[in-house]
Formats: sequence, C-alpha cells, structure tokens
Amino acid sequence: MPRVRAPIDLPDRIALFPLNRTILLPAGRLTLHVFEPRYVQMIDDILGQSRMIGIIQPRTFVADPIPNNTALCDVGTAGRIVQFSDFGDGRYHISLEGLSRFRLKPIEAHSSGIEEQSGYQCADVNFTPYQSDMFPTQNTNGRGKALILALMQDYFLRNEIEADWNLVGEAPYEALVSSLAMSCPFQPMEKQALLECASHQERAAMLVSLFAMSTDSPQDDTTLKH
Repeated sequence: MPRVRAPIDLPDRIALFPLNRTILLPAGRLTLHVFEPRYVQMIDDILGQSRMIGIIQPRTFVADPIPNNTALCDVGTAGRIVQFSDFGDGRYHISLEGLSRFRLKPIEAHSSGIEEQSGYQCADVNFTPYQSDMFPTQNTNGRGKALILALMQDYFLRNEIEADWNLVGEAPYEALVSSLAMSCPFQPMEKQALLECASHQERAAMLVSLFAMSTDSPQDDTTLKH
C-alpha cells in the first residue's frame, strides 16, 4: 500500500540497472532475480550503503545481457531494496520499492555522466523535477477509476491475466494506476511514456487510451531474470 514516508536523502549519483520492457513507479514494487556477475556485484556494493538502484529502460530493445554502452532513456526511477534473499551461490532475489523518478544529467565538463564501476554503470542524476513522487495520494477513488476498472477487466480477460478483483477495487487509485502501468505487457516506449507522465491522472488517461487500442491477441510477457 502506498504511504507518506519519512524524508529520504536521494543521491546525486546512482547505480543503474537497465531492463527491457520494465519500469518502476513511485510506491510500486518490483521483484528481480539477479544472477549476472556485474549486478550481483552491484547488490553487494549497495546493501551496506543506500540500497538504491536506478531502474531504467534502453532507448530501443536490446537482447540480454544489455551491454553497458547501450543508449538509455533519459528518465528512470530510484528503487530501494526492501527485501532480499542471498542464495549463497552468486544469486540474489530482491524486492524494490519505487521512491522517485530521476532524469539523467547531461555529460558536461563538470559532470562525469555515466561511468562503469565494478562492471556496472553509475550515473549522475537529477530528482528535482519529480519531488512530488515521494508523497503518493491515499485516495481510494478518482476521476475515471470506474472506466479504468471496466477496461482493465476486459483487457485482462482477453490477455488471460488473473486478478483479485475485490483487492483491485479497494486499491488506492494512484496505486492501481501505477500497478497497471508496470505490470501490463505494453510496448517499451508505451511503458516509458507512462513512466514520464506528469501525474497519475495523466497516466490514467494514457492507460485508458492503451486499453482501448489493444488488440484481441495476447501479448508476450517477459520474465525478469538478470
């Protein structure tokens, strides 16, 4: 459930975890199975520090493993590790909670931009445009929720996606919109557009459009393994 959290210091620089067809929204949860050595090293490094990772998409789909020199989108989200399991054999199972979106800073003379560190990438980032992300609303209802629920039920039925409709109906409106934006198998740039919406109301309107444009053919989902 979303909540108003105590202030958290957001870093000027963050470790990046590029993922295809995956976004993390503020107050959202993302579970990852991590086994690539560079990202295992990342988890090792940040567990004793901020526990924050920058989830970000490549500009275009790139086959896994995503090379470090891949062009990335300008906007991603800082997620904090809130649960993890260490299997002891070079694998982690982690759960991230979305904190705030960020924008990559341009590479300038005073900025080191994106650099590799122990095999993974770190980048200078700016959280200032997204200060409201840290304080999601608790409102259960909102303009357009009934329409979204109706379109969601139709979309889930056609794509054979199961849901607990009692829980869905009781979810705070912003949390519902965020969950749908993250979990529905939209195309990468559609997900990026949802991520970059200025408000959850704007994101809800975009969801309505995406549901309305969806076809009768189920879309393939991806397994998050890295």
